[in-house]
Amino acid sequence: MSQYQPPLTDIRFALHDVLGAEPLLARLGFTDATRDIIDAVLEEGARFTATVLAPLNRVGDEIGCSYDKATGEVATPPGFREAYEQYVEGGWPALTADPAYGGQGLPQLLGVPVKEMIDAANLAWGNFPLLSHGATEALLHHGEDWQREVFLKPLVEGRWTGTMCLTEAHCGTDLGLIRTRAVPRADGSYGISGTKIFITAGEHDMTGNIVHLVLAKLPDAPAGSRGISLFVVPKVRVARDGTLGARNAVRCGAIEHKMGIHGSATCVINFDDAEGYLVGEPNRGLMAMFTMMNTARLAVGLQGLGLSDRALQNANRYARERLQSRAPGGARYPDKAADPIVVQPDVRRMLLTCRALVEGGRLLGYHAVSLVDVMTGAQDEAERKEAAALVDFLTPIVKGCLTEWGVECTYQALQCFGGHGYIREHGMEQLARDARITTLYEGTTGIQALDLAGRKLLQLKGEGLRAFLGMIESFCRTHGDDPALQEFIAPLRQHARDWAALSQDIAARAQASPDEIGAASVDYLFYSGYVALAYWWARSVAAADASTQSLDFKAAKRETARFYFARILPRTLAHRAAIDAGAATLMALPDEAF
Repeated sequence: MSQYQPPLTDIRFALHDVLGAEPLLARLGFTDATRDIIDAVLEEGARFTATVLAPLNRVGDEIGCSYDKATGEVATPPGFREAYEQYVEGGWPALTADPAYGGQGLPQLLGVPVKEMIDAANLAWGNFPLLSHGATEALLHHGEDWQREVFLKPLVEGRWTGTMCLTEAHCGTDLGLIRTRAVPRADGSYGISGTKIFITAGEHDMTGNIVHLVLAKLPDAPAGSRGISLFVVPKVRVARDGTLGARNAVRCGAIEHKMGIHGSATCVINFDDAEGYLVGEPNRGLMAMFTMMNTARLAVGLQGLGLSDRALQNANRYARERLQSRAPGGARYPDKAADPIVVQPDVRRMLLTCRALVEGGRLLGYHAVSLVDVMTGAQDEAERKEAAALVDFLTPIVKGCLTEWGVECTYQALQCFGGHGYIREHGMEQLARDARITTLYEGTTGIQALDLAGRKLLQLKGEGLRAFLGMIESFCRTHGDDPALQEFIAPLRQHARDWAALSQDIAARAQASPDEIGAASVDYLFYSGYVALAYWWARSVAAADASTQSLDFKAAKRETARFYFARILPRTLAHRAAIDAGAATLMALPDEAF
Protein backbone atom coordinates (compact mmCIF):
# COMPACT_ATOMS: atom_id res chain seq x y z
CA MET A 1 0.00 0.00 0.00
CA SER A 2 1.33 3.44 -0.88
CA GLN A 3 2.02 5.78 2.01
CA TYR A 4 1.75 9.55 2.33
CA GLN A 5 3.45 12.00 4.65
CA PRO A 6 2.66 15.67 3.96
CA PRO A 7 5.90 17.40 2.89
CA LEU A 8 5.69 20.21 5.43
CA THR A 9 9.37 21.14 5.28
CA ASP A 10 9.26 21.89 1.56
CA ILE A 11 5.82 23.49 1.78
CA ARG A 12 7.08 25.87 4.46
CA PHE A 13 10.18 26.58 2.39
CA ALA A 14 7.97 27.44 -0.61
CA LEU A 15 5.67 29.69 1.40
CA HIS A 16 8.08 31.42 3.76
CA ASP A 17 11.53 31.39 2.18
CA VAL A 18 10.70 31.70 -1.53
CA LEU A 19 7.32 33.44 -1.72
CA GLY A 20 7.64 35.48 1.50
CA ALA A 21 4.06 34.66 2.46
CA GLU A 22 3.80 36.56 5.75
CA PRO A 23 4.98 40.00 4.54
CA LEU A 24 3.17 39.59 1.22
CA LEU A 25 -0.13 38.74 2.87
CA ALA A 26 0.24 41.48 5.49
CA ARG A 27 0.71 44.01 2.68
CA LEU A 28 -2.46 42.68 1.03
CA GLY A 29 -4.50 43.15 4.20
CA PHE A 30 -4.50 39.56 5.51
CA THR A 31 -3.23 40.62 8.91
CA ASP A 32 -4.42 37.39 10.55
CA ALA A 33 -2.22 35.27 8.26
CA THR A 34 0.85 35.41 10.48
CA ARG A 35 3.53 32.78 10.27
CA ASP A 36 2.21 31.14 13.43
CA ILE A 37 -1.29 30.89 11.96
CA ILE A 38 0.03 29.61 8.63
CA ASP A 39 2.11 26.92 10.32
CA ALA A 40 -0.75 25.92 12.61
CA VAL A 41 -3.08 25.47 9.63
CA LEU A 42 -0.43 23.42 7.83
CA GLU A 43 0.10 21.18 10.86
CA GLU A 44 -3.59 20.51 11.31
CA GLY A 45 -4.08 20.00 7.57
CA ALA A 46 -1.24 17.50 7.59
CA ARG A 47 -2.76 15.62 10.52
CA PHE A 48 -6.21 15.43 8.90
CA THR A 49 -4.98 14.34 5.49
CA ALA A 50 -2.44 11.81 6.74
CA THR A 51 -4.58 10.16 9.43
CA VAL A 52 -8.13 10.51 8.08
CA LEU A 53 -7.98 10.74 4.28
CA ALA A 54 -4.91 8.75 3.29
CA PRO A 55 -6.07 5.48 4.88
CA LEU A 56 -9.26 5.68 2.78
CA ASN A 57 -7.45 6.03 -0.53
CA ARG A 58 -7.22 2.32 -1.28
CA VAL A 59 -10.70 1.68 0.12
CA GLY A 60 -12.15 4.15 -2.36
CA ASP A 61 -10.27 2.55 -5.23
CA GLU A 62 -11.23 -1.03 -4.40
CA ILE A 63 -14.87 -0.51 -3.42
CA GLY A 64 -15.76 2.66 -5.29
CA CYS A 65 -19.14 4.36 -5.40
CA SER A 66 -22.35 2.39 -5.84
CA TYR A 67 -25.44 3.43 -7.79
CA ASP A 68 -29.03 2.44 -7.00
CA LYS A 69 -30.87 2.39 -10.30
CA ALA A 70 -34.28 2.32 -8.63
CA THR A 71 -33.75 5.51 -6.64
CA GLY A 72 -30.98 7.24 -8.57
CA GLU A 73 -28.99 7.54 -5.34
CA VAL A 74 -25.21 7.14 -5.00
CA ALA A 75 -23.43 5.72 -1.97
CA THR A 76 -19.83 6.76 -1.40
CA PRO A 77 -17.16 4.25 -0.26
CA PRO A 78 -16.97 3.25 3.42
CA GLY A 79 -15.53 6.00 5.56
CA PHE A 80 -15.90 8.78 2.98
CA ARG A 81 -18.98 10.34 4.56
CA GLU A 82 -17.50 10.23 8.06
CA ALA A 83 -14.31 11.85 6.76
CA TYR A 84 -16.38 14.60 5.17
CA GLU A 85 -18.14 15.21 8.49
CA GLN A 86 -14.73 15.71 10.13
CA TYR A 87 -13.75 18.01 7.27
CA VAL A 88 -16.79 20.19 7.92
CA GLU A 89 -16.34 20.08 11.71
CA GLY A 90 -12.77 21.29 11.23
CA GLY A 91 -13.98 24.33 9.30
CA TRP A 92 -11.97 23.44 6.20
CA PRO A 93 -14.65 24.39 3.61
CA ALA A 94 -14.70 27.93 5.04
CA LEU A 95 -10.91 28.42 5.22
CA THR A 96 -10.54 30.96 2.41
CA ALA A 97 -14.18 31.96 1.95
CA ASP A 98 -15.63 35.45 2.42
CA PRO A 99 -16.48 36.18 6.10
CA ALA A 100 -19.71 37.82 4.92
CA TYR A 101 -20.99 34.32 4.19
CA GLY A 102 -19.45 32.46 7.10
CA GLY A 103 -15.93 32.10 5.77
CA GLN A 104 -12.69 32.54 7.70
CA GLY A 105 -11.33 35.04 5.20
CA LEU A 106 -7.83 33.56 5.03
CA PRO A 107 -5.85 33.98 1.80
CA GLN A 108 -6.00 31.62 -1.15
CA LEU A 109 -2.25 31.09 -0.73
CA LEU A 110 -2.95 29.34 2.58
CA GLY A 111 -5.65 27.18 1.01
CA VAL A 112 -3.37 25.88 -1.73
CA PRO A 113 -1.07 23.66 0.38
CA VAL A 114 -4.12 22.22 2.15
CA LYS A 115 -5.56 21.42 -1.27
CA GLU A 116 -2.31 19.76 -2.33
CA MET A 117 -2.27 17.59 0.79
CA ILE A 118 -5.92 16.55 0.31
CA ASP A 119 -5.30 15.52 -3.30
CA ALA A 120 -2.13 13.61 -2.45
CA ALA A 121 -3.83 11.81 0.42
CA ASN A 122 -7.02 10.88 -1.42
CA LEU A 123 -7.74 12.40 -4.82
CA ALA A 124 -11.13 10.70 -5.24
CA TRP A 125 -12.39 12.00 -1.89
CA GLY A 126 -11.04 15.46 -2.66
CA ASN A 127 -13.27 15.67 -5.73
CA PHE A 128 -16.43 15.90 -3.60
CA PRO A 129 -15.68 19.35 -2.11
CA LEU A 130 -13.58 20.40 -5.13
CA LEU A 131 -16.21 22.27 -7.13
CA SER A 132 -17.92 23.85 -4.15
CA HIS A 133 -15.22 26.52 -4.19
CA GLY A 134 -15.80 27.22 -7.87
CA ALA A 135 -19.57 27.35 -7.39
CA THR A 136 -19.05 29.80 -4.55
CA GLU A 137 -16.88 32.02 -6.76
CA ALA A 138 -19.41 31.97 -9.62
CA LEU A 139 -22.32 32.91 -7.34
CA LEU A 140 -20.26 35.48 -5.45
CA HIS A 141 -19.27 37.37 -8.61
CA HIS A 142 -22.33 36.82 -10.81
CA GLY A 143 -25.28 35.88 -8.60
CA GLU A 144 -28.06 38.11 -7.29
CA ASP A 145 -28.05 39.23 -3.66
CA TRP A 146 -30.63 36.67 -2.63
CA GLN A 147 -28.74 33.89 -4.40
CA ARG A 148 -25.55 34.75 -2.54
CA GLU A 149 -27.43 34.87 0.75
CA VAL A 150 -29.30 31.61 0.22
CA PHE A 151 -26.70 29.42 -1.48
CA LEU A 152 -23.31 30.66 -0.31
CA LYS A 153 -23.67 30.15 3.43
CA PRO A 154 -24.43 26.40 3.28
CA LEU A 155 -21.77 25.95 0.59
CA VAL A 156 -19.19 27.76 2.69
CA GLU A 157 -20.15 25.77 5.78
CA GLY A 158 -19.89 22.55 3.77
CA ARG A 159 -23.49 21.54 4.50
CA TRP A 160 -24.05 21.58 0.72
CA THR A 161 -21.66 20.87 -2.14
CA GLY A 162 -21.56 22.28 -5.66
CA THR A 163 -21.12 20.96 -9.18
CA MET A 164 -20.36 22.33 -12.63
CA CYS A 165 -22.67 20.97 -15.36
CA LEU A 166 -21.29 21.73 -18.80
CA THR A 167 -20.67 18.63 -20.87
CA GLU A 168 -23.30 16.76 -22.86
CA ALA A 169 -22.93 13.48 -24.73
CA HIS A 170 -22.62 15.20 -28.13
CA CYS A 171 -20.49 18.16 -27.07
CA GLY A 172 -17.60 18.81 -24.73
CA THR A 173 -15.35 21.70 -25.70
CA ASP A 174 -17.82 23.18 -28.18
CA LEU A 175 -20.40 24.30 -25.63
CA GLY A 176 -22.30 26.23 -28.27
CA LEU A 177 -23.83 22.87 -29.25
CA ILE A 178 -25.53 22.21 -25.90
CA ARG A 179 -29.17 21.11 -26.03
CA THR A 180 -30.21 21.65 -22.41
CA ARG A 181 -33.07 24.15 -22.34
CA ALA A 182 -34.37 26.65 -19.79
CA VAL A 183 -37.99 27.78 -20.08
CA PRO A 184 -39.08 30.89 -18.14
CA ARG A 185 -41.84 30.47 -15.56
CA ALA A 186 -44.30 33.02 -14.26
CA ASP A 187 -42.71 33.10 -10.80
CA GLY A 188 -39.30 34.15 -12.18
CA SER A 189 -37.75 30.71 -12.01
CA TYR A 190 -36.92 28.50 -15.00
CA GLY A 191 -37.70 24.94 -15.97
CA ILE A 192 -34.40 23.20 -16.84
CA SER A 193 -34.51 20.13 -19.09
CA GLY A 194 -31.62 18.14 -20.51
CA THR A 195 -28.87 15.67 -19.69
CA LYS A 196 -25.33 16.44 -18.56
CA ILE A 197 -22.51 13.90 -18.37
CA PHE A 198 -19.18 13.59 -16.54
CA ILE A 199 -20.54 15.53 -13.55
CA THR A 200 -18.09 15.21 -10.68
CA ALA A 201 -19.88 14.67 -7.34
CA GLY A 202 -23.19 15.05 -9.17
CA GLU A 203 -24.89 12.75 -6.66
CA HIS A 204 -23.68 11.41 -3.30
CA ASP A 205 -24.67 10.78 0.31
CA MET A 206 -22.38 13.28 2.04
CA THR A 207 -24.67 16.32 2.22
CA GLY A 208 -28.35 17.07 2.24
CA ASN A 209 -28.28 19.22 -0.88
CA ILE A 210 -26.19 19.60 -4.02
CA VAL A 211 -26.07 22.92 -5.89
CA HIS A 212 -25.73 22.38 -9.62
CA LEU A 213 -24.44 25.23 -11.80
CA VAL A 214 -25.92 24.39 -15.20
CA LEU A 215 -25.33 25.77 -18.67
CA ALA A 216 -28.53 25.90 -20.74
CA LYS A 217 -30.16 27.90 -23.53
CA LEU A 218 -33.24 30.10 -23.34
CA PRO A 219 -35.97 29.68 -26.00
CA ASP A 220 -34.90 32.84 -27.84
CA ALA A 221 -31.16 32.36 -27.38
CA PRO A 222 -28.78 33.24 -30.23
CA ALA A 223 -27.01 30.33 -31.88
CA GLY A 224 -23.66 29.08 -30.63
CA SER A 225 -21.79 30.10 -27.50
CA ARG A 226 -23.38 33.58 -27.54
CA GLY A 227 -26.65 31.96 -26.49
CA ILE A 228 -25.52 30.18 -23.33
CA SER A 229 -26.95 31.12 -19.93
CA LEU A 230 -26.03 29.89 -16.45
CA PHE A 231 -28.55 28.58 -13.91
CA VAL A 232 -28.36 27.42 -10.33
CA VAL A 233 -30.38 24.22 -9.93
CA PRO A 234 -30.40 22.66 -6.44
CA LYS A 235 -31.05 18.97 -5.86
CA VAL A 236 -33.58 19.99 -3.22
CA ARG A 237 -35.66 23.04 -4.12
CA VAL A 238 -34.71 26.27 -2.39
CA ALA A 239 -37.06 29.27 -2.20
CA ARG A 240 -35.78 32.83 -2.39
CA ASP A 241 -36.04 33.11 1.38
CA GLY A 242 -33.89 30.01 1.85
CA THR A 243 -36.75 27.66 2.72
CA LEU A 244 -36.18 24.12 1.54
CA GLY A 245 -38.91 22.48 -0.47
CA ALA A 246 -39.48 19.14 -2.15
CA ARG A 247 -36.92 17.15 -4.11
CA ASN A 248 -36.23 18.87 -7.42
CA ALA A 249 -36.62 17.10 -10.76
CA VAL A 250 -32.90 16.32 -10.83
CA ARG A 251 -31.85 12.68 -10.93
CA CYS A 252 -28.65 10.75 -11.40
CA GLY A 253 -29.13 8.45 -14.39
CA ALA A 254 -25.87 6.51 -13.99
CA ILE A 255 -22.33 6.68 -12.68
CA GLU A 256 -19.34 6.12 -14.94
CA HIS A 257 -17.03 3.11 -14.60
CA LYS A 258 -13.62 4.69 -14.91
CA MET A 259 -9.92 3.94 -15.27
CA GLY A 260 -9.18 5.62 -11.94
CA ILE A 261 -10.62 7.79 -9.13
CA HIS A 262 -13.12 5.00 -8.40
CA GLY A 263 -14.12 6.63 -5.13
CA SER A 264 -15.30 9.77 -6.96
CA ALA A 265 -18.88 9.79 -8.27
CA THR A 266 -18.81 10.79 -11.95
CA CYS A 267 -22.46 11.09 -12.86
CA VAL A 268 -24.95 11.37 -15.67
CA ILE A 269 -27.44 13.96 -14.41
CA ASN A 270 -30.94 14.30 -15.90
CA PHE A 271 -32.91 17.53 -15.50
CA ASP A 272 -36.64 17.07 -16.19
CA ASP A 273 -38.21 20.52 -15.98
CA ALA A 274 -36.20 21.08 -12.81
CA GLU A 275 -36.59 24.37 -10.98
CA GLY A 276 -33.62 26.68 -11.46
CA TYR A 277 -32.69 30.35 -11.30
CA LEU A 278 -30.77 32.45 -13.78
CA VAL A 279 -27.29 33.47 -12.61
CA GLY A 280 -26.07 36.70 -14.16
CA GLU A 281 -27.37 38.07 -17.43
CA PRO A 282 -29.21 36.03 -20.08
CA ASN A 283 -26.92 34.63 -22.79
CA ARG A 284 -23.81 35.58 -20.76
CA GLY A 285 -23.45 32.30 -18.91
CA LEU A 286 -20.15 31.33 -20.42
CA MET A 287 -18.46 34.31 -18.78
CA ALA A 288 -19.87 33.33 -15.40
CA MET A 289 -18.92 29.70 -15.90
CA PHE A 290 -15.33 30.62 -16.72
CA THR A 291 -15.05 32.23 -13.29
CA MET A 292 -15.75 28.78 -11.91
CA MET A 293 -13.71 26.93 -14.51
CA ASN A 294 -10.52 28.96 -14.05
CA THR A 295 -10.65 28.28 -10.31
CA ALA A 296 -11.12 24.58 -11.04
CA ARG A 297 -8.23 24.52 -13.54
CA LEU A 298 -5.77 25.78 -10.96
CA ALA A 299 -7.19 23.26 -8.51
CA VAL A 300 -6.72 20.37 -10.95
CA GLY A 301 -3.12 21.43 -11.51
CA LEU A 302 -2.62 20.92 -7.78
CA GLN A 303 -4.08 17.43 -8.12
CA GLY A 304 -1.26 16.55 -10.51
CA LEU A 305 1.25 18.03 -8.06
CA GLY A 306 -0.14 16.12 -5.09
CA LEU A 307 -0.10 12.77 -6.87
CA SER A 308 3.44 13.42 -8.12
CA ASP A 309 4.65 14.09 -4.59
CA ARG A 310 3.02 10.99 -3.14
CA ALA A 311 4.42 8.82 -5.92
CA LEU A 312 7.91 10.28 -5.37
CA GLN A 313 7.77 9.69 -1.62
CA ASN A 314 7.04 6.00 -2.16
CA ALA A 315 9.66 5.60 -4.88
CA ASN A 316 12.29 7.26 -2.67
CA ARG A 317 11.51 4.86 0.16
CA TYR A 318 11.54 1.80 -2.09
CA ALA A 319 14.80 2.82 -3.78
CA ARG A 320 16.52 3.05 -0.40
CA GLU A 321 15.14 -0.29 0.80
CA ARG A 322 15.20 -2.52 -2.29
CA LEU A 323 18.44 -4.50 -2.51
CA GLN A 324 19.40 -5.49 -6.03
CA SER A 325 22.83 -5.94 -7.68
CA ARG A 326 25.81 -3.74 -6.95
CA ALA A 327 26.69 -0.16 -7.81
CA PRO A 328 28.50 0.21 -11.18
CA GLY A 329 31.73 1.15 -9.41
CA GLY A 330 31.62 -1.70 -6.92
CA ALA A 331 29.82 -2.50 -3.68
CA ARG A 332 28.66 0.60 -1.82
CA TYR A 333 27.18 -1.42 1.04
CA PRO A 334 29.48 -4.46 1.33
CA ASP A 335 27.87 -5.55 4.59
CA LYS A 336 24.62 -6.25 2.70
CA ALA A 337 23.78 -8.97 0.19
CA ALA A 338 23.35 -6.28 -2.49
CA ASP A 339 23.23 -2.52 -2.78
CA PRO A 340 19.94 -0.59 -2.62
CA ILE A 341 18.81 0.43 -6.09
CA VAL A 342 19.19 4.11 -5.19
CA VAL A 343 22.88 3.76 -6.11
CA GLN A 344 21.97 3.05 -9.76
CA PRO A 345 22.31 6.08 -12.07
CA ASP A 346 19.08 5.38 -13.95
CA VAL A 347 17.05 5.06 -10.75
CA ARG A 348 18.49 8.40 -9.65
CA ARG A 349 17.51 9.88 -13.02
CA MET A 350 13.89 8.91 -12.42
CA LEU A 351 13.85 10.09 -8.82
CA LEU A 352 15.54 13.41 -9.60
CA THR A 353 13.20 14.02 -12.52
CA CYS A 354 10.22 13.65 -10.21
CA ARG A 355 11.88 15.75 -7.51
CA ALA A 356 12.71 18.58 -9.90
CA LEU A 357 9.20 18.66 -11.34
CA VAL A 358 7.48 18.37 -7.94
CA GLU A 359 9.47 20.99 -6.03
CA GLY A 360 9.63 23.41 -8.95
CA GLY A 361 5.98 22.76 -9.81
CA ARG A 362 4.96 23.49 -6.23
CA LEU A 363 6.34 27.03 -6.55
CA LEU A 364 4.76 27.52 -9.96
CA GLY A 365 1.33 26.51 -8.64
CA TYR A 366 1.56 28.33 -5.32
CA HIS A 367 2.68 31.54 -6.99
CA ALA A 368 -0.20 31.42 -9.46
CA VAL A 369 -2.72 31.07 -6.65
CA SER A 370 -1.05 33.87 -4.66
CA LEU A 371 -1.80 36.19 -7.57
CA VAL A 372 -5.51 35.73 -6.84
CA ASP A 373 -4.85 37.30 -3.43
CA VAL A 374 -2.93 40.14 -5.08
CA MET A 375 -5.83 40.74 -7.48
CA THR A 376 -8.21 41.29 -4.59
CA GLY A 377 -5.95 42.76 -1.91
CA ALA A 378 -3.37 45.03 -3.55
CA GLN A 379 -3.93 48.74 -3.03
CA ASP A 380 -2.33 49.72 -6.34
CA GLU A 381 -4.59 49.31 -9.37
CA ALA A 382 -1.63 48.67 -11.69
CA GLU A 383 -0.46 45.83 -9.44
CA ARG A 384 -3.92 44.29 -9.42
CA LYS A 385 -4.14 44.54 -13.20
CA GLU A 386 -0.73 42.93 -13.71
CA ALA A 387 -1.62 40.12 -11.28
CA ALA A 388 -4.84 39.45 -13.21
CA ALA A 389 -2.97 39.26 -16.51
CA LEU A 390 -0.30 37.03 -15.01
CA VAL A 391 -2.67 34.53 -13.39
CA ASP A 392 -4.67 34.45 -16.62
CA PHE A 393 -1.48 33.55 -18.49
CA LEU A 394 -0.26 31.03 -15.92
CA THR A 395 -3.54 29.14 -15.45
CA PRO A 396 -3.24 26.95 -18.58
CA ILE A 397 0.45 26.36 -17.81
CA VAL A 398 -0.32 25.26 -14.25
CA LYS A 399 -3.20 23.07 -15.32
CA GLY A 400 -1.56 21.62 -18.42
CA CYS A 401 1.99 21.11 -17.20
CA LEU A 402 1.42 20.05 -13.59
CA THR A 403 -1.06 17.39 -14.69
CA GLU A 404 1.10 16.09 -17.54
CA TRP A 405 4.07 16.04 -15.16
CA GLY A 406 1.80 14.17 -12.75
CA VAL A 407 1.39 11.43 -15.35
CA GLU A 408 5.15 11.44 -15.97
CA CYS A 409 6.06 11.34 -12.29
CA THR A 410 3.62 8.59 -11.33
CA TYR A 411 4.97 6.59 -14.29
CA GLN A 412 8.61 7.17 -13.35
CA ALA A 413 7.93 6.38 -9.69
CA LEU A 414 6.12 3.17 -10.63
CA GLN A 415 9.04 2.26 -12.90
CA CYS A 416 11.39 2.43 -9.91
CA PHE A 417 9.47 -0.50 -8.42
CA GLY A 418 9.90 -2.61 -11.55
CA GLY A 419 7.28 -5.37 -11.75
CA HIS A 420 6.29 -4.71 -8.15
CA GLY A 421 4.95 -1.33 -9.26
CA TYR A 422 2.52 -2.98 -11.65
CA ILE A 423 0.78 -5.06 -9.02
CA ARG A 424 -1.67 -3.66 -6.49
CA GLU A 425 0.33 -4.47 -3.34
CA HIS A 426 2.38 -1.25 -3.36
CA GLY A 427 -0.41 1.06 -4.54
CA MET A 428 1.65 2.66 -7.30
CA GLU A 429 -0.61 1.53 -10.12
CA GLN A 430 -3.54 3.33 -8.48
CA LEU A 431 -1.59 6.59 -8.45
CA ALA A 432 -0.79 6.17 -12.15
CA ARG A 433 -4.43 5.45 -12.98
CA ASP A 434 -5.74 8.30 -10.87
CA ALA A 435 -3.28 10.79 -12.38
CA ARG A 436 -4.48 10.18 -15.92
CA ILE A 437 -7.81 11.96 -15.48
CA THR A 438 -6.18 15.21 -14.40
CA THR A 439 -4.98 15.84 -17.97
CA LEU A 440 -8.55 15.46 -19.24
CA TYR A 441 -11.15 17.08 -17.04
CA GLU A 442 -11.56 20.86 -16.76
CA GLY A 443 -10.16 21.07 -20.28
CA THR A 444 -7.67 18.68 -21.86
CA THR A 445 -4.01 19.54 -22.28
CA GLY A 446 -4.72 20.46 -25.88
CA ILE A 447 -7.41 22.90 -24.78
CA GLN A 448 -5.04 24.48 -22.25
CA ALA A 449 -2.42 24.83 -24.97
CA LEU A 450 -4.84 26.51 -27.36
CA ASP A 451 -5.95 28.85 -24.60
CA LEU A 452 -2.34 29.78 -23.90
CA ALA A 453 -1.20 30.26 -27.48
CA GLY A 454 -4.44 31.38 -29.09
CA ARG A 455 -5.99 33.59 -26.44
CA LYS A 456 -3.31 34.56 -23.91
CA LEU A 457 -0.53 35.06 -26.46
CA LEU A 458 -2.36 36.30 -29.56
CA GLN A 459 -5.72 37.77 -28.53
CA LEU A 460 -4.40 39.36 -25.34
CA LYS A 461 -1.08 40.23 -27.03
CA GLY A 462 1.05 38.40 -24.49
CA GLU A 463 0.34 40.74 -21.59
CA GLY A 464 0.85 38.01 -19.01
CA LEU A 465 3.97 36.74 -20.76
CA ARG A 466 5.53 40.18 -20.59
CA ALA A 467 4.81 40.30 -16.85
CA PHE A 468 6.50 36.94 -16.28
CA LEU A 469 9.49 37.88 -18.44
CA GLY A 470 9.73 41.03 -16.33
CA MET A 471 9.95 38.89 -13.19
CA ILE A 472 12.75 36.86 -14.71
CA GLU A 473 14.70 39.93 -15.82
CA SER A 474 14.30 41.57 -12.42
CA PHE A 475 15.63 38.45 -10.69
CA CYS A 476 18.58 38.21 -13.09
CA ARG A 477 19.48 41.88 -12.54
CA THR A 478 19.28 41.54 -8.77
CA HIS A 479 21.51 38.46 -8.68
CA GLY A 480 23.64 39.19 -11.73
CA ASP A 481 26.78 39.72 -9.66
CA ASP A 482 26.19 36.88 -7.20
CA PRO A 483 28.90 34.28 -7.91
CA ALA A 484 26.84 31.56 -6.20
CA LEU A 485 24.09 31.94 -8.82
CA GLN A 486 26.05 32.54 -12.01
CA GLU A 487 25.59 28.98 -13.26
CA PHE A 488 21.83 29.60 -13.31
CA ILE A 489 21.52 33.29 -14.22
CA ALA A 490 23.07 33.18 -17.69
CA PRO A 491 21.05 30.21 -19.03
CA LEU A 492 17.86 31.52 -17.41
CA ARG A 493 18.27 34.93 -19.03
CA GLN A 494 18.97 33.34 -22.42
CA HIS A 495 15.96 31.04 -22.21
CA ALA A 496 13.75 34.01 -21.30
CA ARG A 497 14.95 35.86 -24.39
CA ASP A 498 14.40 32.78 -26.54
CA TRP A 499 10.89 32.42 -25.08
CA ALA A 500 10.06 35.99 -26.06
CA ALA A 501 11.46 35.49 -29.58
CA LEU A 502 9.62 32.19 -30.02
CA SER A 503 6.35 33.83 -28.98
CA GLN A 504 6.82 36.51 -31.61
CA ASP A 505 7.62 33.87 -34.24
CA ILE A 506 4.42 31.96 -33.48
CA ALA A 507 2.36 35.14 -33.68
CA ALA A 508 3.89 35.97 -37.06
CA ARG A 509 3.24 32.48 -38.43
CA ALA A 510 -0.36 32.62 -37.29
CA GLN A 511 -0.89 35.56 -39.62
CA ALA A 512 0.02 33.35 -42.58
CA SER A 513 -1.91 30.22 -41.60
CA PRO A 514 -4.53 29.60 -38.86
CA ASP A 515 -3.27 26.00 -38.54
CA GLU A 516 0.04 27.22 -37.12
CA ILE A 517 -1.44 27.97 -33.69
CA GLY A 518 -2.86 24.48 -33.27
CA ALA A 519 0.33 22.94 -34.61
CA ALA A 520 2.54 24.84 -32.16
CA SER A 521 0.31 25.10 -29.11
CA VAL A 522 1.14 21.97 -27.06
CA ASP A 523 4.88 22.35 -27.66
CA TYR A 524 4.59 26.02 -26.74
CA LEU A 525 2.75 25.09 -23.52
CA PHE A 526 5.57 22.77 -22.43
CA TYR A 527 8.27 25.18 -23.58
CA SER A 528 6.66 27.83 -21.39
CA GLY A 529 6.35 25.48 -18.45
CA TYR A 530 9.99 24.42 -18.56
CA VAL A 531 11.28 28.00 -18.73
CA ALA A 532 8.94 29.00 -15.89
CA LEU A 533 10.34 26.17 -13.76
CA ALA A 534 13.91 27.27 -14.54
CA TYR A 535 13.03 30.62 -12.97
CA TRP A 536 11.59 28.99 -9.87
CA TRP A 537 14.59 26.69 -9.49
CA ALA A 538 16.98 29.63 -9.70
CA ARG A 539 14.89 31.42 -7.09
CA SER A 540 14.88 28.29 -4.93
CA VAL A 541 18.66 28.21 -4.83
CA ALA A 542 18.82 31.91 -3.94
CA ALA A 543 16.16 31.51 -1.24
CA ALA A 544 17.78 28.41 0.21
CA ASP A 545 21.18 30.10 0.43
CA ALA A 546 19.63 33.01 2.35
CA SER A 547 17.49 30.83 4.61
CA THR A 548 18.03 29.19 7.99
CA GLN A 549 17.51 25.75 6.46
CA SER A 550 20.08 23.04 7.14
CA LEU A 551 23.21 22.70 5.04
CA ASP A 552 21.90 19.38 3.69
CA PHE A 553 18.65 21.04 2.61
CA LYS A 554 20.53 23.85 0.87
CA ALA A 555 22.85 21.41 -0.89
CA ALA A 556 19.90 19.31 -2.07
CA LYS A 557 18.20 22.37 -3.57
CA ARG A 558 21.34 23.38 -5.43
CA GLU A 559 22.05 19.90 -6.77
CA THR A 560 18.43 19.41 -7.87
CA ALA A 561 18.54 22.79 -9.62
CA ARG A 562 21.73 21.72 -11.42
CA PHE A 563 20.00 18.51 -12.49
CA TYR A 564 17.01 20.48 -13.75
CA PHE A 565 19.10 22.93 -15.79
CA ALA A 566 21.32 20.17 -17.22
CA ARG A 567 18.80 17.42 -17.95
CA ILE A 568 15.24 18.76 -18.05
CA LEU A 569 15.46 22.34 -19.29
CA PRO A 570 17.03 21.11 -22.58
CA ARG A 571 13.65 19.57 -23.40
CA THR A 572 12.85 23.07 -24.68
CA LEU A 573 15.12 22.36 -27.65
CA ALA A 574 12.92 19.51 -28.83
CA HIS A 575 9.77 21.56 -28.36
CA ARG A 576 11.34 24.44 -30.28
CA ALA A 577 12.27 22.11 -33.14
CA ALA A 578 8.71 20.78 -33.31
CA ILE A 579 7.31 24.31 -33.38
CA ASP A 580 9.73 25.31 -36.13
CA ALA A 581 8.56 22.35 -38.21
CA GLY A 582 5.26 24.17 -38.65
CA ALA A 583 1.84 22.85 -39.57
CA ALA A 584 2.72 21.36 -42.96
CA THR A 585 3.69 17.90 -41.71
CA LEU A 586 0.49 17.71 -39.66
CA MET A 587 -1.95 18.86 -42.34
CA ALA A 588 -0.52 17.26 -45.51
CA LEU A 589 -2.16 13.86 -45.05
CA PRO A 590 -5.75 13.82 -46.42
CA ASP A 591 -8.58 13.39 -43.91
CA GLU A 592 -9.66 10.10 -45.47
CA ALA A 593 -6.20 8.63 -44.86
CA PHE A 594 -6.82 8.54 -41.10
